[in-house]
Amino acid sequence: MTTLKMRSYRGETDWCAIAHLIDACEAIDKLGEEVSATELKLILDAPKLDKARDVQLWEDGNYKLIGLALLDMPDSPDEIEACLWFYVHPNVRGQGLEKDIINWGETRLGEVGKQRNLPAKLRIYSREDQTDEIILFEKQGFGVDRYFWTMARSLCDPIPTPEFPADFALTHVSGEKDIEPWVEMFNQSFIDHWNHHDLTAETVRYWMQDPNYQPELDLIAISGDRKFAAFCDCQIKPQKNPNSDTKNGWIELLGTRRDYRKMGLGKAMLLAGLHRLKAAGANTAKLSVDADSLTGATKLYKSVGFRQMETWIEWAKVV
Repeated sequence: MTTLKMRSYRGETDWCAIAHLIDACEAIDKLGEEVSATELKLILDAPKLDKARDVQLWEDGNYKLIGLALLDMPDSPDEIEACLWFYVHPNVRGQGLEKDIINWGETRLGEVGKQRNLPAKLRIYSREDQTDEIILFEKQGFGVDRYFWTMARSLCDPIPTPEFPADFALTHVSGEKDIEPWVEMFNQSFIDHWNHHDLTAETVRYWMQDPNYQPELDLIAISGDRKFAAFCDCQIKPQKNPNSDTKNGWIELLGTRRDYRKMGLGKAMLLAGLHRLKAAGANTAKLSVDADSLTGATKLYKSVGFRQMETWIEWAKVV
């Protein structure tokens, strides 16, 4: 491979080249909408991301973008658990750039760990059938930490009517006034989940600025005493192929506060979400779930017709 140039992300002026790189990768990897360019742009533009130091681009001798890496580091007072996302153009794979990117991620995370005086762990993902990446990660000292499933359900099949407990009302997020109680509900719902990191109102406020955000699909169950009890955040992502007969809707987030569990709220919210996605034009619903979820999420999804489509592996390495 020719000598490569590594540089920092410059913002909007880089976006066209980044979109072309992602398209080239997806044409080979068939990763679908799990890693859409729109979502990546939302991450790259996040206010808390250090764009100068936590995003790097690699160009060949003709200034063509052939590699992109992003280090996402959620705030935590106890340990830095960073996720490394990267793309390498199919024409240059297996020539050493992947290893260089991982080494960059480890070095950068090590620097942050020393600055904050906190232990650091680097996380990375691969699909179960991506054997080249699996071999690479193992050689680089990563170990399997968790498995996740992508599940799908046809919305053409009958969807049961959701049954809510008495005194609970279904509504949706309605602007700024709902952000703080929604964040508090989310954190209380996922506090006992694996690898949970608290969300902030600032982050949710930023999510809601996404042009593709649809508040009418961001559902909430409210108790009789006006407490946010459960939620189902749904999305219909932009179609990559407008002429395709398949239109996917996503169950992005589903949760119930611990003090409102075992009442049927989770199932009711999920079914309500499926009905909303179908009404919005989707013909398939998809979601991602922790394969070892302690809350019985996989059992719930299977009970309403979801079936496993893909397995993703989360790898981890202490830096």
